[in-house]
Amino acid sequence: PPSADDLAEEMEDVDFEDEGAEEPDAEAWESEDDEGVEDGMEAQDDSEVTFSLHSASVFCVSLDPKTNTLAVTGGEDDKAFVWRVSDGELLFECSGHKDSVTCAGFSHDSVFVATGDMSGLIKVWRVDAKEEVWSFEVGDLEWMEWHPQAHVLLAGTADGNTWMWKIPAGDCKTFQGPACPATCGRILPDGKRAVVGYEDGTMRIWDLKQGTSLHVLKGQDGHQDPLTCVASNQDGSLIMTGSVDCHAKLVNSTTGKVVCVFKMESVTPKAPISEGEEAESNSVESLGFCNVMPLAAVGYLDGTLAIYDLSTQSLRHKCQHESGIVQLLWEESSAVVYTCSLDGAVRLWDARSGKMISEYRGHSAEILDFAVNKDASIVVTTSGDHQAKVFCVQRPDR
Repeated sequence: PPSADDLAEEMEDVDFEDEGAEEPDAEAWESEDDEGVEDGMEAQDDSEVTFSLHSASVFCVSLDPKTNTLAVTGGEDDKAFVWRVSDGELLFECSGHKDSVTCAGFSHDSVFVATGDMSGLIKVWRVDAKEEVWSFEVGDLEWMEWHPQAHVLLAGTADGNTWMWKIPAGDCKTFQGPACPATCGRILPDGKRAVVGYEDGTMRIWDLKQGTSLHVLKGQDGHQDPLTCVASNQDGSLIMTGSVDCHAKLVNSTTGKVVCVFKMESVTPKAPISEGEEAESNSVESLGFCNVMPLAAVGYLDGTLAIYDLSTQSLRHKCQHESGIVQLLWEESSAVVYTCSLDGAVRLWDARSGKMISEYRGHSAEILDFAVNKDASIVVTTSGDHQAKVFCVQRPDR
């Protein structure tokens, strides 16, 4: 059977008679279904600003926490750029990477920006001086995160290690996990502990100061497949882990005990048979806690957004997307959850009613990452179409 890539090549030769055909590469991508093409999806662009200095897929985006006026994006073109959100103006390029830049983010006070590539080269730049102040090479990089209150950087690598550095001094600590990739990680809000998930299905809570493991979840308590994502609630008392095994687990961070397991019954895949076993699989791709209500959201590869009620530990709403969810984020001060998906759209959902509030389009390929600013007025997206876009999402109900 033809692969998605073969199909995509065939698609390039098809001449669609609709407004989408005016754009030269409107047909150069293939989603799970062709609905978008028929709707002339490529022609619709709701964005305010387009940043197009990348020459390949743009994998990651982060907003500077202090002012929310700057974005950093990293891409498959081995490049990372810091640019202004208001007009897409380039501030500076984070040069010197020799592999896809898959991680990028600002320190808590927006003084530094860190960029990391797949090969494990991590660089830190001072934003006001636009100059590199530190760099380090680790094994293949899986994830990277700044400390919420200090100039400390944490990163997980394919050899199972989690690294921690003081920036720019470079003092270093390593936390040795099992001999398999540390696939995801998050520093807890107290700044003293970090939760790290591994490819073997285990999860560890680390004491950052002591360098010791406080809790290990494995076997029945862990997951059966690699962990894909971890999140914590606002006070850090609860952790949620998501995995390829399609389960999300709620864990008490103090005791290390599993509080409950959210399982999604598998829906029959809508994807064409030609995708083989890909179509059968479903995994948790993203998850997060609501700050203002006891709710959690889990986004699945089959396009399901599940809203769970934490007080009753039950499913409250299922919001169906046509194609897989890549990432979800909650608004900081309301029960609104944002999703981006493989169909190239950003959607806002009211978690109380389970209804979609609005949807924004503009990309001609899947969205790979996105960020929401503090007052939830702007969404910045990155996509396989080599672009980053800024959408204004002010809502009438404010």
